[in-house]
Amino acid sequence: MDQQINKKVLLFVLLLGGFLSILNQTLLNVALSRFMEVFNVSATTVQWLATGFMLVNGILIPVTAFLMKRFSTRQLFISSMLLLLIGSIFCAISANFTVLLIGRMIQAAGAGIIMPLMMGIVMFIFPPEKRGSAMGLIGLAMIFAPAIAPTLSGFVIEYVSWRWLFIGLIPLVGIVILLAFKYLINVSEGSKADLDVLSFIQSTIGFGLVLYGFSNAGSHGWDDAVVLSSIIAGILVLVLFTMRQLRASDPFLNVRVFQNKTFTMTSLINIIVTMMLYADMILLPIYLQDGRGFTAFDAGLLLLPGAIINALLSPVTGKWYDRFGAKPLFIIGLIFVIPSMWIVTDLTQNTTYTFLMIRTIFLRIGLSFITMPLNTAGLNALPKDLITHGTAVNNTVRQIAGAIGTAVVVTIYTSKATDYAGDLVHQGVTERIKELSSIFASSESYYFMMILAVVALVITILTPLKKPMPAEKAEEMQ
Repeated sequence: MDQQINKKVLLFVLLLGGFLSILNQTLLNVALSRFMEVFNVSATTVQWLATGFMLVNGILIPVTAFLMKRFSTRQLFISSMLLLLIGSIFCAISANFTVLLIGRMIQAAGAGIIMPLMMGIVMFIFPPEKRGSAMGLIGLAMIFAPAIAPTLSGFVIEYVSWRWLFIGLIPLVGIVILLAFKYLINVSEGSKADLDVLSFIQSTIGFGLVLYGFSNAGSHGWDDAVVLSSIIAGILVLVLFTMRQLRASDPFLNVRVFQNKTFTMTSLINIIVTMMLYADMILLPIYLQDGRGFTAFDAGLLLLPGAIINALLSPVTGKWYDRFGAKPLFIIGLIFVIPSMWIVTDLTQNTTYTFLMIRTIFLRIGLSFITMPLNTAGLNALPKDLITHGTAVNNTVRQIAGAIGTAVVVTIYTSKATDYAGDLVHQGVTERIKELSSIFASSESYYFMMILAVVALVITILTPLKKPMPAEKAEEMQ
């Protein structure tokens, strides 16, 4: 019974820390224009608050497999929370943009460790047939935090001071640190693992360049020299990194997880689903703000009900995963997602706000059947010694997929908007060209996401997904 209570307390502390970490990650998205005014910086400069955060985060995630081997659970969790606390203090007191950016980078270092750590701990302390429910609770934090962030951020900026975006976090993070010191038990003890310095350098440069290239592709164009050279150089370094990992007896990041067919196929579905999610979160606000003249706060409110329902369904679908397995859930989820993408391929200037809200709720119901069961199914397929590497790979893949999804959809949208604007001028239209071309381009871009959803359905049908097996049975069969 005591162990059961420990698990519940442990999960509560982890969820609270994860929630604050992910909330902080998405809190500044609607605040960037305010920072441009406050610090008198350009759009390109202020974008570094988002790009820089993503880069540090993306570089640190692959390192977590080594960190989880080298340090204990308590050391890692408390360190990540301390980084979040120190970064928040820097941001709250920043008198200039440089200090704000430094604070943001320190926050990102903490956030990069937390998600793979949480997933790794759940996979260690719960048997296979209970992992779905536990991962569903993690999904609650993962989905609920970005859901409320734009609305919360919009409210704080509108009615209080931007500094409260950080001041508000400080006492909450402090409470999590105190709770962690008191209740967090070590799931894994640290060992004297040696750092493979060359692998660490290759991982940092490779993932850093790929993420940087893709995150700038949407705004700078795919023919931009910096974008192309970043992506190509990053891929080349990652090829060298992969070759080194395959030769190593104790790899820094074990890429052999991809030898497991189930893990590879679920990773492919993960890439597609993440691309769709990020693309939709970018595209719908663009349509509402540029095409229809709604405010950022209106756009945030439209996304809110769907995201809250998604978050609340996450623990439920986690339990269903334990009971029915992954495949039926994925198919049900995609039956919701595909029509949700198809129905917005003909957006007009008269499409109602309520219609879009209901459509987004349907999309998010579909995603709740996919997101966390997907992670659990992939990790459940791995032997215990590969789980830390699996969580690191899983989160890295999602980070890169998000950057690619954003870049691709922004590129499609921009090229279509330019084409439509040219056509309208050619037809002699002189008024509302920007708004009309934005509406048409948004519709066209949704075709790309609908195709992605259909591809995900095909991969799901072809993936050998078994129902989670109780630990004792699994051991008997080995």
